[in-house]
Amino acid sequence: MANRLGQLTRRRAVSPAAGPRPAPTPSAGPGPAPKAVPKPILKEPSRRRLVYAPQPNGRADPGEIVWTWVPFEEDPHRGKDRPVLVVGREGSTLEGLMLSSNSERDGQRHWFALGPGAWDREHRPSWVRLDRALVVHEDGIRREGAVLDRGRFDAIAAELRRRYGWA
Repeated sequence: MANRLGQLTRRRAVSPAAGPRPAPTPSAGPGPAPKAVPKPILKEPSRRRLVYAPQPNGRADPGEIVWTWVPFEEDPHRGKDRPVLVVGREGSTLEGLMLSSNSERDGQRHWFALGPGAWDREHRPSWVRLDRALVVHEDGIRREGAVLDRGRFDAIAAELRRRYGWA
């Protein structure tokens, strides 16, 4: 991957170790740490390219919401499976933003109200986190959840460009 590394001022990107992981337990309680620790991948905000290109081909594409393991910020040895909006792809590497159905996110800084969608079995409203980009290998994707409509994707893209300097 020919990315230039740099420092992020308001965003952290993490990459789970190459290859699929065993499914972690969803609880935040104590437990064994994964065998491999995710390593940060830094990418300058101006080098982040937003793309909308969902395709019904069985692969995770930009504009789709997929499920993958996401490490906790406070302890990258632990994490949980969660939905992630794919916003870019470079070969087999995906760039995405995590989603949350926690209603406490409503109105919080760095969270964008997405509304309900087919990625959530209960069709609860979701929020997407704008200040933490995730870099995930496509082998780490557990399943596809849904295609996000173009209008909502474009609204998220506009916020990322305006507030965080994405291209």
